[in-house]
Amino acid sequence: QVQLVESGGGLVQAGGSLRLSCAASGSILSIDSMGWYRQAPGKQRELVAPITSGSSTNFADSVKGRFTISRDNAKNTVTLQMNSLKPEDTAIYYCNAVIRNYQGRAFNYWGQGTQVTVSS
Repeated sequence: QVQLVESGGGLVQAGGSLRLSCAASGSILSIDSMGWYRQAPGKQRELVAPITSGSSTNFADSVKGRFTISRDNAKNTVTLQMNSLKPEDTAIYYCNAVIRNYQGRAFNYWGQGTQVTVSS
């Protein structure tokens, strides 16, 4: 069993900052990619920022220059630092990870989601 547990969402005013964290636990041999997605009301889930096992990153155009992503491979955690937040960043944010078990098979896992609300 593998779990992804997120924390750090909440309500913030425009221009403010939030930090989201996600910790993976369970039967984990290694973690390939990790990342954050978000889904706003009435919209499809979109990729915000992925990070590879070697810490190569990428960002959606809408968050470039404002968000950063990092991971701690020893602790199986990934963190999304969100600065200069805008009302359009309001969404449920989901942690995602591709995790390899002790049999060497890789599976895709999702966190339960954490609400981020940015007021104008």
